[in-house]
Amino acid sequence: MVIGEGKPLQDVLAMVSQNKKIIVAGCRGCVTVCCAGGEKEVGVLSAALNLARQKDDNPIEIHEVTLERQCDTEYLEQVRSFIDEYEAVVSIACGAGVQFMAEMYRKIPIYPGINTNFIGVTEQQGVWAERCQACGNCKLHFTGGICPVTRCAKRLMNGPCGGSTQGKCEVDPETTCGWQLIYDVLKEQGRLDKLEHIIPVSDWSTSRDGGPRRIVREDLKL
Repeated sequence: MVIGEGKPLQDVLAMVSQNKKIIVAGCRGCVTVCCAGGEKEVGVLSAALNLARQKDDNPIEIHEVTLERQCDTEYLEQVRSFIDEYEAVVSIACGAGVQFMAEMYRKIPIYPGINTNFIGVTEQQGVWAERCQACGNCKLHFTGGICPVTRCAKRLMNGPCGGSTQGKCEVDPETTCGWQLIYDVLKEQGRLDKLEHIIPVSDWSTSRDGGPRRIVREDLKL
């Protein structure tokens, strides 16, 4: 799940400072689950923008819409019939949704209303934690299902750095050492032999550092 959080209101107000008619567009996908960009958040942000602009004696007209997904052309088509009536869109989808809408509707500014943080999980209500950096070369079969890229502060691939103390990370003593977690789960599974496998240097060309990536499934293409 992509995790994001709302931008400060002042940042959004600055983006739309020259606009009189805007759309605030939410997404019912990941950002709804993490309470950053769903229908409720569309209403909250719209109300806050309206109130702030009224206070400055600079009213703004806002059209609220929440799409099923903003990373899919089928759902982005739903705004085509009215988007030209507005001067800008504040999208509170993830960064991928913002960019995809901007690709489809090039004549109108599409502004990001949230900051996209990471791919993660819901640990408990109101708490989300990073689990994946989408590096494109998954090694979880060697590490007991625990990712050393996200769970180790130094992204080490072959065991702990030697600086951990009592299972805690030297970079952040409040955080459990990622390799301690890997060791513990492999021990429980009786697979400590996996620690003897040397994971080669990562091919970071498959990661976000390697430029825009695409996945093509020929069996699914029309």
